[in-house]
This record gives sequence, structure tokens and C-alpha cells, in this order.
Amino acid sequence: MQQRTIIKKHPLAIRWFHWINFPVLAIMIWSGLLIYWANDIYRLGWGDKTLLKFFDAPFYNTLNIPYRLAEGMSFHFVFMWVFFLNGLLYVMYLIFSKEYKLLLPNKQAWKESWQVLLHYLRIRKGMPAQLKYNAAQRIAYTVVILMGIGSLLTGLAIYKPVQFQGLVYLLGGYEWARAEHFILTLLFCLFFLVHLIQVIAAGWNNFRGMITGFEVVKKADNITEQEKASEQETNTR
Repeated sequence: MQQRTIIKKHPLAIRWFHWINFPVLAIMIWSGLLIYWANDIYRLGWGDKTLLKFFDAPFYNTLNIPYRLAEGMSFHFVFMWVFFLNGLLYVMYLIFSKEYKLLLPNKQAWKESWQVLLHYLRIRKGMPAQLKYNAAQRIAYTVVILMGIGSLLTGLAIYKPVQFQGLVYLLGGYEWARAEHFILTLLFCLFFLVHLIQVIAAGWNNFRGMITGFEVVKKADNITEQEKASEQETNTR
């Protein structure tokens, strides 16, 4: 019978930030829909031709969205501060704990992320060498942090356009700031979808790591790659 060993995966702080952010972002997106309903101008198309409208009346009616503008604004503006504080503490933790060294993409990240994608598509057998996160995860998680900052800035611009008129100007004007905020929300939804698919594909062991902070792996005769990553992670702190 092959031996197994427990490998440290995620610190407590990372797990807390992750599990707080997930429902907060979900509430932000939901309340954003309640607000967007009142002025749903965005579509894909040209001239009078519309290929896709965000969103049609059946969508709103099915989810009971219409006539809840004030409710949506109340939820959105309250949880905006929770989102901001959680994100600020997360970034500060990455900096002071030096965890960012394991998260930020390196020079080979784009090349290796393509190899990771080929592996997920079952075109390539092996995965490139990695530490705590693979190259695709490093890029995705870094981009998500930037998206969070972008959502906060564009949100402030359309929330208080007079008080933050300088920010509105930098973002291209009020209409552009609103469009950018909407696009970032769609990107967050796409990230959620891809992230959930990856979690399901990775299996229970990976999911357990984000709950307990540990993963159970097969013990080889020599030190495993995950143990190496754990050791290097410790050395960076």
C-alpha cells in the first residue's frame, strides 16, 4: 500500500480572504443586476442590428429583478466597502507575508500557461514544473486582482462622478466608466465559471486544501514536487 503524506497548501489568511470574497462578489453582481435593470443599454451589434442584448425582459422577470433599484443600490454600496476592505487586507497580506512571490507571473508564465492549457485539453501529457500555483493560475489570479481594483475605481467613478471627476476623466468619461464597470462584471462572471469548472476537475483533494489548508498526496521515495513547493514557500517568508 502506497504511503500518503499531508502537504501544507494554503495559509489561514488566504482561505479567509477567499471564502469572504466569494459571497461578497456574488452579492455585488446580484445587486448590480438590480441596478442595471433601470438602464439596460448594453448590447452586441451595430447600428439598428442587435445580436445580443444584456438582458431581455424574461431574464429580469424570471429572477424577480424589476422594480428593485433602491434595494440593489443599498446592497451594492454596503458590500462595496466589504469588498474593498477584504481586497485591501488580501493585497497587504500578500506583500508583507511575501506570498506574492508565489502568485505573480514570472518571465516564462505565458509560455508555460499555454502548456498548462494543452495539458487541460489532454493534448499535452505533462505539466510544466510549478511551485504552489501553475503559470495559468498565476496569470489568472493576478489579473483578477487587477480586475478588482478596476471594478472599485470604475464603481467609485459612476457612484460619485462629481466628487471623483478627475477619476472619471482618467477613465474616459462617465459613459466609458460605466461600460468598463459592466465589462469587468462580465469578466468576473466568466472567471467564476472557469474557476468552478477547474475546481470540479481538480477533485476533492484540491478543494479540501482551500478549506483545511492541507492536501493529502502520495508519498514517493524521494521528495515530491509539492513538498519542494511547500519548502520553497516557507523559505520565501
